[in-house]
Amino acid sequence: MTEHPNREEREEPERVVVRDRRRIDPLTGQVRAPAAPGAEAPGAGPPAPPPVERAPSPDEQKLAELTAQLDERTADLQRVTAEYANYRRRTDRDREANLLAARAHLVAQLLPVLDDVDRAGAHGDLTGAFKAVTDKLIGVLTSAGLAPFGTAGEPFDPTVHEAVQHATSPDVTQPTVSAVMRQGYRMGERLLRPAMVAVTDADPGAPDLPTDLYDGSVAVEPSPRSPG
Repeated sequence: MTEHPNREEREEPERVVVRDRRRIDPLTGQVRAPAAPGAEAPGAGPPAPPPVERAPSPDEQKLAELTAQLDERTADLQRVTAEYANYRRRTDRDREANLLAARAHLVAQLLPVLDDVDRAGAHGDLTGAFKAVTDKLIGVLTSAGLAPFGTAGEPFDPTVHEAVQHATSPDVTQPTVSAVMRQGYRMGERLLRPAMVAVTDADPGAPDLPTDLYDGSVAVEPSPRSPG
């Protein structure tokens, strides 16, 4: 009778694999070199293949084209809108400037009439119905922006004053308007006519010692003689 070997003897024992993942070698105490990149661990499967790029579909290509056209049309619309807003502001500014220039030209032609009114008022002839009409005229011109200027005592400004007379006085420290011969007028920031004025300049004053005929020589009076 043939003897069969024991079952435990026929089966091979299972192999046990121990992986030492310690970074420090317990025998040498040295730091172990890291595993080479791409090295596969025992029992690991093959690396996953890289993803395959998919070509866009016709619908996706059409959507991308429409999106690009929409962005371009939007940029064109924004640019046209900004240009139109600038055009409107420039047109409004030019129209306002032209309107002010036309108004100033009309009012400038009425300034001689206002001069006659001022002279009539200075002579006491501005009375009755003539005064009522004059007040209405001045009111209309004032509401349109006309403003007179030029008063005695204010500093002389050659940009708005026209000096026709000059004098000197120790009572002023700078050129000063001493009299107004003709009123000046503005309309807004526009100068319609400068004021015609007389100007008094500062006088340095006489020297401490009296002078003879202002030629720089000192006048010495003779001393009185004693009687004898």
